[in-house]
Amino acid sequence: MTYDYQLRVLPPVAASEQSLKAYIAREKGLNEADITAVQIRKRSIDARQRTVYINLTVRVFVNEQPDASAELHPILYNNVENRPQVVVVGAGPGGLFAALRLIELGLRPVVVERGKDVRSRKKDLAQISRTQTVDPESNYSFGEGGAGAYSDGKLYTRSKKRGNGEKILQVFCQHGASPSILVDAHPHIGTDKLPRVIEGMRNTILRCGGEVHFETRMEALLIEGDTVQGIVTHTGQTFLGPVILATGHSARDVYRWLAGHGVELEAKGIAVGGRLEHPAHLIDSIQYHNRTGRGRYLPAAEYSFVTQVGGRGVYSFCMCPGGFVVPAASGPEQIVVNGMSPSNRGSRWSNSGMVVELRPEDLINEELRMKNEELSPADEAIGDSSLTMLRFQEHLERLCWLQGNRRQTAPAQRMADFVNRRLSADLPPSSYAPGLLASPLHFWLPPFLADRLAQGFRQFGRQAHGFLTNEAVLIGVETRTSAPVRILRDAATLQHVRLRGLFPCGEGAGYAGGIVSAGVDGERCAEAVYAYLTQK
Repeated sequence: MTYDYQLRVLPPVAASEQSLKAYIAREKGLNEADITAVQIRKRSIDARQRTVYINLTVRVFVNEQPDASAELHPILYNNVENRPQVVVVGAGPGGLFAALRLIELGLRPVVVERGKDVRSRKKDLAQISRTQTVDPESNYSFGEGGAGAYSDGKLYTRSKKRGNGEKILQVFCQHGASPSILVDAHPHIGTDKLPRVIEGMRNTILRCGGEVHFETRMEALLIEGDTVQGIVTHTGQTFLGPVILATGHSARDVYRWLAGHGVELEAKGIAVGGRLEHPAHLIDSIQYHNRTGRGRYLPAAEYSFVTQVGGRGVYSFCMCPGGFVVPAASGPEQIVVNGMSPSNRGSRWSNSGMVVELRPEDLINEELRMKNEELSPADEAIGDSSLTMLRFQEHLERLCWLQGNRRQTAPAQRMADFVNRRLSADLPPSSYAPGLLASPLHFWLPPFLADRLAQGFRQFGRQAHGFLTNEAVLIGVETRTSAPVRILRDAATLQHVRLRGLFPCGEGAGYAGGIVSAGVDGERCAEAVYAYLTQK
């Protein structure tokens, strides 16, 4: 016999199955000896009040054993070796989930990825801190797994409209992720474990007859009339078939090629700012209302802040409890920061992006000033407004690089000093491996960013006593929160608005905002390709 219960318990009760059994037997009038298993189906932390509770949805098994496989729904991937071919550009979550869904539908994916496989890529990431240089084809943005592979692996999305996020989690589990991601309110695989899961997904593609080509960059689309027939790569290879374009939010050369060849794009809103790092113990103390921190039974604490300043949102983004700040540039003369957490979230620090909403119309004056600076020949040739936000990202990243002494040493300022417009005489210890350099971010960041961030920090400090402190450090700059461009597609067919056979996909196309939503969009694009091919 089974019983389903909603429980609200203290952390020590939720810490083990044995303690849960004793609690349920006492509260529900059951015989503890008869309870054979307690299966947690949903779990979340409620730290809004001084006493922290764990909310659980549980299934209790009395005198019977649970079916260990009942919660998992593995997908059958058949061989597609001789089936119609579809080209998938990019092996991030959008591309990988598109490829797997194509196999489900009986189509053969050919995945083309400019970067290296996920394991080889790790060596190039380590070199950024050692040599202060960035490989433009293998970095935190480019390579198997995309930007999410080495920037945390959080699997939380607020969007319920895009599609079946639960299936994305199931596919991750099928390829080696812990089933706990099906339970937790804010699921997280961890930077240390996600590469193995990504390798499993690649192996499924190869086992079923698909192809995966690393260190192979798309140079151009093959366009005949109003139809995309395939791609040409920098290696001289040609791959034919409908194209799912899932190149990620940092493939600026792709955006420039599309704009330069008249493929319809538009500038879209982004959010920019910095990465704010606190001691993890301080965040634990604030969020759990306890000077001693998280204690024995609670994980590293998360936070989420949002406010409005001057008609624009100021908010925390990609919060990484017990994590690290990482150098996420994708080319020379850039400093970009991001955050990641290992699966145990056990570092001494907690960090979050702290960003300001930015819309294309906000940059009219900034664009005028930027036109006085050197633009790339490609941008001069394009001469349209679709790359406005992209150019501003580049401008801010280069400005940060100059402030960091033309290395990956990131300019930084203590949080309270930034708010009070004071120089920081020194900086606290940081997880950012290439090193920090004290710099007046309040002075050289554009005023519409610096002023809104400072006002936002004051508001957050009022909401959480102790959050606004000089123990925290603001590190510049965070610019890659989302794509600066949207590649226009038809809402019904998911094809480009003019070019048949081209399916802009995922975060880089402007239709997703994280691992799960990119995976969902990848599946939707695969289904759209199937409809396109079966209707031809």
